[in-house]
Amino acid sequence: MPLPRTRGTALRHRLAELRGPEVPAKALDARALAALAANPGCRRRAILDGAGVNKTALASALGAPSAFGQSQFALTRGNAFEAKVKADGGAELLRLVHEKLDRSAEPPAHAQVPDLSATGPEGRAARTALALREAGEAPGSWTLLDHPMLALDVAGSPAFLEPDAVVVHPDGSWTVVEIKSFPMLDGSADPAKVGAAARQAAVYVLALEQVAARLEPHPRVRHRILLVCPKDFSNLPTASGVDVRKQRAVTARQLARLTRIEEIAEALPEGTCFDPGLPAAELTAAVEAVPATYAPECLSACELAFHCRDRSRASGAVTSLGRSVRAELGGLSTVEDVLAAAHGRAGDPADPAVAALRRAAHLRAEALGAREAVPCP
Repeated sequence: MPLPRTRGTALRHRLAELRGPEVPAKALDARALAALAANPGCRRRAILDGAGVNKTALASALGAPSAFGQSQFALTRGNAFEAKVKADGGAELLRLVHEKLDRSAEPPAHAQVPDLSATGPEGRAARTALALREAGEAPGSWTLLDHPMLALDVAGSPAFLEPDAVVVHPDGSWTVVEIKSFPMLDGSADPAKVGAAARQAAVYVLALEQVAARLEPHPRVRHRILLVCPKDFSNLPTASGVDVRKQRAVTARQLARLTRIEEIAEALPEGTCFDPGLPAAELTAAVEAVPATYAPECLSACELAFHCRDRSRASGAVTSLGRSVRAELGGLSTVEDVLAAAHGRAGDPADPAVAALRRAAHLRAEALGAREAVPCP
C-alpha cells in the first residue's frame, strides 16, 4: 500500500505537472524574486516562477520573444571580473569590505574560506548554514563564503538563492557582497543599475535573516551591502557601501502579499500545462487561464512582458499606460470607460476621477476650437 503524499510533496508534484513532466525546473533566483516582489499582484508570474517554468522559452513559443536578459558577452565579462575580485583567497574583496564597511576591525590579513560544496541545493543550503554557524563560533577572524546557497520561503514554496559572496566580520556580523560588471565612474555608478543591485541584494539579506533567526545568539545581518564594480574604464575593482533597508522592507512586504502558490495552482483547470512544446493554441489557453497584472515596468523585468502587453492593449486595460495612470483613474479600468466618462456618456460626476476627465476634455475642446478659429498664415 503506497504511503500518502505529504502536502509539500503533493505541491511539488502539481508544480511538476504544470511545468511538464519532461521539462527541467528553472531555479528562481534573486533577480526574479526582486521583480516578482515589485509586482506581487501578478498571479501569472507567481505560478510560472513557482513551477520553475522557463519563461524565455515560453515567450518564444507564444510568438512574443523577449529581449530581456544579459548578453553572453556581458556574462563572460562579469565572470572574469568576479574571478579577479576573488583571487588569492578573496584578499582584495576582504580589503574592500574592511575599508568601506568595517574600518574599526582588524585588517583581514588571513581569512577562512570554507568549502561549501554539497549535493543538491538543499545540501548546499545546509552546508552554508553550518559554515555560518562555525564562523560565529570563531570570533575575531574574517570568513569569506564564496557563492553560498540560501533558502527563502516564497508564497509557501522554497527558493534557493546564490549570492556572489557573504562575509562574516570579526564581530560575528554578516555582509552580503554583490559583484557587478558595470563601471563605477568617479566613485558613482548608474543609479538605475545600482537600484537593481540593491533590490537583488535585499532578497539575499532577507534569506540571511532567516538563517540568523535559527542560530543562538542571533548574528546581526548588516543592512549595508558591499557593491563591487570596475573602477572607471579599467578592470580594477572598487566598491561602495549601499544601504538596502528601504529595499529590504519593501521586498519583505511585497513577498508577504503574494498569494500562496498552491492556491493559484488549485484554481487552475485540470490538465493545465505550460510546457513550451505544446501546440500554440493549447499553450496560449493555459497561460491565459492565469490572470496577469501588466505594467510598462514589466518590460525590463519579465520575459513574458511583450505577450502580456499585447493582451493588455487588446483588452483596452489602462494598466498598459502605467501604474501611476491606473491609480489616478480609480474605478475606471479600461480606455473605453475613461473615454465614456470624459465625454459624459458614463460615470458619476461626483467621482473626482470622472470630474477631472471631463474638465480635461472641456479644456481640450476649447484649445482645439481656439486653434481652428485662427486662420493659417
